[in-house]
Amino acid sequence: MPPIDTNEYKKKLCHLYNEISKELFGFGTTSLKASLEDNIITLYAKHRKSPRSTALEGEAPLLKHEVDFYMSSIYKKRIREKLEQEFGLTIEAVLRDYDPHTQWSITNIIVKEN
Repeated sequence: MPPIDTNEYKKKLCHLYNEISKELFGFGTTSLKASLEDNIITLYAKHRKSPRSTALEGEAPLLKHEVDFYMSSIYKKRIREKLEQEFGLTIEAVLRDYDPHTQWSITNIIVKEN
């Protein structure tokens, strides 16, 4: 269960999210907001478009779609691991949707209630 809704906790969540983004893509987000409600953490992020992504979009759109899917899966795995290790949370589910056209993603993390 996340602690009481504090700005410091939200900052830590955003920092963690951005660190994973930098690790996977080489740069962070352009906009990022965290919210906490009951046992759900929600992260709203606007990502930067990678030059590689733009190139794939023009030359191999199906491959780009597949790469987006796998990168999102890797993101979900990493954020689960980091939240469990660094925050001591038990994660029940990580749900992430990413819109490649606008570069927005919403990640909902359901924390297991004790």
